[in-house]
Amino acid sequence: MGIPCDDVVIIRRSEREADGEPSVITVNCPDKTGLGCDLCRIILFFGLSIVRGDVSTDGKWCYIIFWVVGTPNTRSELRPPKPPDVFLIKIRCCDRRGLLYDLTSVLCELELVIKRVKVSTTPDGKVMDLFFVTDTRELLHTTKRQEDACNELRSVIGDSILGCEIEMVGPEITACSQSPPSFLPSAITTEYVFQRKTPSTNPGGLLTSKSVSIKMDNMLSPAHTLVQISCQDHKGLLYDVMRTLKDYNIQVSYGRFCQKQRRNCELDLFIMQADGKKIVAPSKQQALSARLEAELLQPLRVAVISRGPDTELLVANPVELSGKGRPLVFYDITHALQMLKTGIFSAEIGRHMIGDREWEVYRILLDEGEGQLTPREKIEEEVWKMLMGWN
Repeated sequence: MGIPCDDVVIIRRSEREADGEPSVITVNCPDKTGLGCDLCRIILFFGLSIVRGDVSTDGKWCYIIFWVVGTPNTRSELRPPKPPDVFLIKIRCCDRRGLLYDLTSVLCELELVIKRVKVSTTPDGKVMDLFFVTDTRELLHTTKRQEDACNELRSVIGDSILGCEIEMVGPEITACSQSPPSFLPSAITTEYVFQRKTPSTNPGGLLTSKSVSIKMDNMLSPAHTLVQISCQDHKGLLYDVMRTLKDYNIQVSYGRFCQKQRRNCELDLFIMQADGKKIVAPSKQQALSARLEAELLQPLRVAVISRGPDTELLVANPVELSGKGRPLVFYDITHALQMLKTGIFSAEIGRHMIGDREWEVYRILLDEGEGQLTPREKIEEEVWKMLMGWN
């Protein structure tokens, strides 16, 4: 099939979404290294799951088809936007269980991307929530868009709201250097970011080295290295693969992704290096295979630890070399805690260099309140399952 040279995005909604029939997103645009990662990240941001995918390119133009499930947004433009302005949403209100999840849900529905969060609770039960966000619609600088956003937030908070303000603060607020080096103790970075395994209490969902199979072949194609991946499905799986290839500056020329029974997935990717050559060196093949396996086994780190008498939830995910973080992580965290009926006393998001990589680290100080406490292993398990899309 020829590749038409028209820059276009087409979304064809399924007529039987309720029955799980996928919708189809077709993208035809100029090719570039990392294009697959950028598109998968946008699809993940819109809360969609890719169940099948096909990629082909002639070196200049790329033709991609994604079969997705979920409720796709009707926005007709999926190309990565220019660096957006950053806005501060300041909310003051009385605290209640599930408040942060409700606010995060509204921000996601408004297509506002949360970059940083600062949440604090006073002894008298008042909260100050600071959300640093960007707007995918690029309209938050307008009075109408700000009023609409504040009205939506007020409607979910109710009569307990004390104030809602929105102001532009500039993109520098998201810089990694903003947080002091002492923000993350070395014990946390070594024990919980690098050595922490997936929750051992997660029945049927634990990933092991046997859950991922990666094979490379240079005999099938004269110009490409074939990478065959068999693994267990999770939310954002294709994004994790494409993100890794993008960070290694590897071009995907052709690809196929399909979802099998029992959450098993298979990927066939024909790739080449930036110089247009195959990956021949055994050391390069081993390094790429090891990184892909690590990212598929544990795309995020989740841990619940003691901080004196308090309990702290830590979630960390690697940041792309381009500076973009994983979408909807904070939404999934607050959703899981809301389902567990576990309150949030304070929350912070920061970026930090740990080892040779930049990480986005979420620190949630839990408000366990009175009555029966949720076991820490249960909190860790449910947050992990929510992030992986397994519940």
